[in-house]
Order: sequence, then C-alpha cells, then structure tokens
Amino acid sequence: MTWPLYHPFICGAPEPGLAMNDNSSIPYVIKRMTLADVPAVVAIEKMVFPLPWSRHAFEHEVQHNPMAHFMVLRLRDTAVARQESHTHPWIEVAGTAPGGPSRHPLLGYGGFWLGIDEAHICTVAVHPDCRGRGLGELLLVHLIDHATEVNAAVVTLEVRASNLVAQKLYGKYGFLRVGRRKGYYLDNGEDAIMMIASRISSAAFQGQLQELKASLWQKLAVQSHRTRRV
Repeated sequence: MTWPLYHPFICGAPEPGLAMNDNSSIPYVIKRMTLADVPAVVAIEKMVFPLPWSRHAFEHEVQHNPMAHFMVLRLRDTAVARQESHTHPWIEVAGTAPGGPSRHPLLGYGGFWLGIDEAHICTVAVHPDCRGRGLGELLLVHLIDHATEVNAAVVTLEVRASNLVAQKLYGKYGFLRVGRRKGYYLDNGEDAIMMIASRISSAAFQGQLQELKASLWQKLAVQSHRTRRV
C-alpha cells in the first residue's frame, strides 16, 4: 500500500531530524519542486486557493522557467517511517529509489520568480490540516534564505487585504506595505496589499532573521517533543 496524498499524523512533527541550517531539532526538509511533486502540489492548490493554478502552470514553472524557484516541504523519510511503525503499523511505506519521488505526502510548497535583484514570492501554501503549526513560516524563511543565496536584494509579494494573519507574519519578517492593487483578485474583486522586504543581505536584516529563525526552531522542536509523548 503506497502513501495516500495526505495522512493527518504527518502534520505533527514526530521526532527530531534534519533541518535547514543543520538544525537537528526540525524533522522537515524543503527541496526544489520536481515534476513528480506537481500532482500533490495541485491537490493542495485546489484546497487552498479559490483560483488555483493548473497542473500545466506548475509543470511550466518547473520545466521551462529558469527564473522560477519553487520548493516543497515534507517530513524526513526516517521521521515518517518511524512514526508509521509505531503509530500506524498497518500502513506500508512504499520504497523509493535514490533520486526518485518522495515516499510520503507533501505538507506545503512555495515559490518565487527572480528578476534581476528582486525575488517575487508568487505562492505559499500549506495543507489545510497542517495549518497553525508554523509550516507556512518555515516556508517563508526558506524562501528568504534562498532569495539571499541567489543574490536578490529585495523580496516582494502581494497578499489579500483581508488576510490579516499573513500580513502580520510578513510584517514580522520585515515586509512593509508599499501599495495597494485595486480589484487584484478576480474571484471576488478584493484588493491586494503590496509588501516588500528590502536589503535582505544586510547585516541588520540577517541579524533579525537569525533571531526569528531561532525562535521558530524552538517552537517546532517543542511541537515535535509534545507529539512524540502522545
């Protein structure tokens, strides 16, 4: 029996493992999106957004857009396998050949388009059953880190005017409101708030980012510990 698209247990981090920046307390990995990821990405896309991107759109970004940097978030293979063996022994974890598709479900994804020195975040999504666990923030942090790695000077995005939770998160990471696009969202004519984080490679920005990351790692590590005790 192979993995279904989604299993509720995976949203609670079961045990520490490999994390970004070699933080061993986080059992998540974020990797470049591949064609094999697209079906699961589209499934979440349809659950999260009223005007979802098509499978063809994601395949184009992955295959043909050199300026696209799209990532997917999962648990480590070892974390998933160990949790299944203890919690759901009746589920068989499908084996995966080296370099093949992941053997467990996708928790979320995000991406940006790189133009000269600007990284424009065009999507961030987390499976609805995994919200409230810091995974959207984890994706945002990774996108900012990756934008820095590819020499972007600023990160930009649009967010719905009504999405105050997301706006608060972006503000926490140094994004400032710089404009408003009237009627930007076609499903209901809602305005978009334009936000920008500038000088992301500066010592000041990176210093604050490292503090926020340390706090996030601690939150996810505590979450992991609590899940293991259940």
